[in-house]
Parts: sequence; structure tokens; C-alpha cells
Amino acid sequence: MIEVHHLTKRYGRVTAVDDVSFRVERGEILGFLGPNGAGKTTTMRILTGYMPATDGRATVAGYDIFDKPIDAKKRIGYLPETPPLYPDMTVREYLDFVARLKGVPSKEKKERVTSVMARTHVADMADRHCGKLSKGYRQRVGLAQAIIHNPEVLILDEPTAGLDPKQIIETRELIRGLGGDHTIVLSTHILPEVAQTCQRVVIINKGRVVAVDTPDNLTARLKGAETMYVQVDSGGADAAPVLSALPGVVRVAPSEQRGTLAGYEVESERGRDVRRELARSIVNRGWGLLELRPMRMSLEEVFLQVTTEEIPEETPTDPGAQGSMDPRTEGEVPVA
Repeated sequence: MIEVHHLTKRYGRVTAVDDVSFRVERGEILGFLGPNGAGKTTTMRILTGYMPATDGRATVAGYDIFDKPIDAKKRIGYLPETPPLYPDMTVREYLDFVARLKGVPSKEKKERVTSVMARTHVADMADRHCGKLSKGYRQRVGLAQAIIHNPEVLILDEPTAGLDPKQIIETRELIRGLGGDHTIVLSTHILPEVAQTCQRVVIINKGRVVAVDTPDNLTARLKGAETMYVQVDSGGADAAPVLSALPGVVRVAPSEQRGTLAGYEVESERGRDVRRELARSIVNRGWGLLELRPMRMSLEEVFLQVTTEEIPEETPTDPGAQGSMDPRTEGEVPVA
């Protein structure tokens, strides 16, 4: 549904986006992550046709964003980081105006406005001026304008910024519900949001793609080895030497001690499953096996690793030189 090939954006000698390539399948929810200044907003601006690329190409729903921009934009719903609302319009007037701009048929317009207000939970503010809305309501009205023409593709830049916890949960559920019917690219700094919402993640740093995979695969692969957490009631005995002697175990590190209970991180050779050996060894000694589970990096740890270090060979990467971000590429973007 979205294909990006070797996308590059330069401002004189400054490279904001450097040879970025990725694709998003129909109905998929893709998380687009990166530190501030990494090039996320610039990439989204290019995908929505707001600015041209220096090199490369991008297609949305089969239409080249540069050769056929009108056809591509008709199939895109865009929520920029700062929603482009008109403060003197009421919510209903604004959504009616956006529906006309986006070519919603007159006979469907009223029903569509009512539907998206209900779906984004802003119906109670229908007759309030946009300039008097709270940050959370402005964000939700921005989401309503993005989906009002029922686009095939949604590009959402920080869709839960400024929302309270209840609103964040509602927005996450809405985005998950939109997946399948819509292809979604979701940019956010809230990493748990990605883990709970997105099926795949693209991490960008200094203008380049540094990792592409599912959240589960990223957290598993970047750990570097198989690591298990084991909690044992050994009656006060030190279980570390026993666990270290097992075939395939390369490291045992104590992690907690509470009375006769002890926890250990047990690292094994890559691809080696030692759970059976661990359980058998502990039980055969008459100790209590209270917990045995795989340990994985959190998405926060993955994010920090791939944006500060070299990527392990097993993780998909986009090799090449890295550029830097021009500050002019971050900020508010008008509705596409």
C-alpha cells in the first residue's frame, strides 16, 4: 500500500532524510520511531506530498506521490503533530468544511460528520469553537478530520499527544480498529503505544533506517543471546554453580535474594533452549522451581540500543552513511 524507495531530502549540505526505504502492507499498522530530529516528520511530509524529495520515490495506494500527487492525496488522511484547526469554527462547522474540501458527497456529508464525531468521542463538543477546546479535544478533532473521507491510508504524527490516560486508551482502541480497513503509519515517542498498537516498527536515526521488524522480533534479536529468568527456593543454597555447569549455559548472574528464594539470569548459547535442563536440575535437587521465563529487552532498551550503537547482523538494517536533521523540518504541517 505504501512503498518508499531510497528517499532522500537535502537542505544544501544538510541531509535530513538519507536513502530511506521501507514498505507498508495493506491493512498494516506501522510504528515509525526515532529521536527528535531523526527525520520522521520530514519523511511524513514527503509521503503526504507537502514537500518534494531530493532523490528517491514513494507510492501511496499505487500512485506515485510526485507524479500523481492529487490521486495519492485523495487516498491519504493526515494528522500532523499540531492539528490544523480553525479557532473561529465550531467542531461541526470545521468537520463539514473539511468534508467539502476532501470531496465527500453532499448527501453523505452530514452522516459522515456525525459518524466521525461519535467515533473520535467529540460529539459533546460539536457546537464549541475549536479555539476553546482543550489540547486533548483538539487532538481528537484532528483525528476526525483525518478519517472523514474514509481514506485508504492514514498517516498519524503523535496522535495521542496531550491526551489524558483514558483518552489515550480510547485513541489506541480507535487506531487498532482502523487497522485492517486502513493502512496506518503511526509516529510516536510513546514506546508502549507502539508495542500495544503496531504490528511492525521502523526505527529511524539521523535520517537513516536502522531497524525494521516486529516489536517481538526486535526485543528478541537485540538481546544478543537467549536469556532466562529463574527463581528458585533452594533452602539458602547457592544455585548459581549448579546452573552454570549445565550444557549450553554461558553465564549465570544473581538478580535478587529474598530469604531462601533466589533469582538468576541464565544466559545460554544463541539458539539453545535450556529450559528443560534448568527445570530438571532444580527439581532433581529437591529445590522449588517458582519461576522460569524468557527475558527480553523492553522496546525502550531496543530504541536506545539501535539509536546509539551498531545494529547486530541479525537485525534488518539499512546500511550507509548517516546525515543530520535540519531544525526547519520539525513542526506543524497543514492538512494534506
